[in-house]
Amino acid sequence: MTGDASSVRTVLTRGGRTIRPAQASPPIRQVLADRRELIAAARERAQSPFQTIRTYALTTPGKLIIICLLLAAGSIITGVYASTVLDDRTRTLQRLIDHTEPLAEAAQVLYSSLSIADASANAAFISGGLESPELRQRYADALATASSSLILATGTASEPGSESAEDATEQAISADLETLSTSIPVYSGLVETARTNNRLGNPIGSAYLGQASALMQDKILPAAQRLYELRSMAIADPQQSLTRPPWTVYVPLLLLLTALVLTSRFLARKTRRRFNIGLLAAMAALTLGTVWLLVSGLMSVAATADARNHGADPLHELTAARILTQQARSAETLSLIRRADQGGLERTFSATTSKIDDILDDVRSTAEESSDSVTTEQLDAVGRALVDWKRTDAAIRRYIQSGDFDRARQLTVGDGRNSSALAYAAVDSGLVEAITTARTAFRDDINTAQRLLGFTGTGILLLSILAAMAIVGGLVPRIREYR
Repeated sequence: MTGDASSVRTVLTRGGRTIRPAQASPPIRQVLADRRELIAAARERAQSPFQTIRTYALTTPGKLIIICLLLAAGSIITGVYASTVLDDRTRTLQRLIDHTEPLAEAAQVLYSSLSIADASANAAFISGGLESPELRQRYADALATASSSLILATGTASEPGSESAEDATEQAISADLETLSTSIPVYSGLVETARTNNRLGNPIGSAYLGQASALMQDKILPAAQRLYELRSMAIADPQQSLTRPPWTVYVPLLLLLTALVLTSRFLARKTRRRFNIGLLAAMAALTLGTVWLLVSGLMSVAATADARNHGADPLHELTAARILTQQARSAETLSLIRRADQGGLERTFSATTSKIDDILDDVRSTAEESSDSVTTEQLDAVGRALVDWKRTDAAIRRYIQSGDFDRARQLTVGDGRNSSALAYAAVDSGLVEAITTARTAFRDDINTAQRLLGFTGTGILLLSILAAMAIVGGLVPRIREYR
């Protein structure tokens, strides 16, 4: 057996080589195969960056990075949006007080001055011969005021410097302004012709005055009234939106605060830390901005509502009452010129004075006992003067029907204690005083609303930027901990 073993060993080691039995799979090959698989997987991941990002986004640091970017961007976007909305409100309020309301006031003065000029021209004519200096001066002052008001009322309804397209409202305003600018000189020329013939005793003077009055009543005054109504609409339209709180700003601020609270809870659960200074600072900044907006916004809305209820609305109604007053006075003075149309002029006077009574009742129902708005004492004074005027006009009608035109003329244009001219002047001056009070209340409330908003938009923008910086400062250190 020993010899056989030696011979076998000799055969296996022949040629200086040791021949071993073959193994199933060498270990080095397995290692190389595993390495090739890893390299292939790495190459596959490198060829798909979106897959890498998605994989990383599912990790905790990836989630924190996404949350940090979203919160910081949301904070800045919210601040910019809030600043834009609030600055637009502030500019609208400023435009109301500096541009829109003065245009409406100029249109109101234009109509009233034209009516006063027409009534003064009629009164000067029916006084006979050379008119009194008071009537002549009243006519000249009214016409001069109308001319200056026409220049002021010509201003565009859009913001100065804007390049907005001309809409239907602007076209209507332009047409009325053109009518006024071309018709007023014609009217004054007819009045001067009538006055000259009246001084010379020519009967044709009444025809010229009738033509001038017809031009005023049928063309000039309707255009002036339409102009005032359009200018008044420019005041009423922005107030509809300004009397509503800026809910579109509150919503993103509250959503951002909610997201910060949820992020703080998520971070506390992941890092085992109860508070994060950065997130707390961001929440404090946004909470301060929200409270600031809540207080200033609601107070501004309240001031704007007061401007509408105690300023713009009574101002519009009282201005309408003054327009009716001028119409009633024109009908009264024309009754001594157009003696063939007594019934129509009397109905016009009765209808207009009844409307004035209704307007006074409406304004009285909302009037406050305050020096900052129209008071019931002012309205009662106008009401008493209106009663005296209607009583005097009824006496004038009786004198006209009985043919006593001299007595009717004395009551209409005379300066006696019971004259219609004094009663009309009392009504007109009382309405002017109430209109001035309402206008002052409107402007004061709008100024208050503007001051309350003040720098709220800029303040919220700065607080939002501060919150974004605090968010980044609070989350970046937590993200670095995962490296």
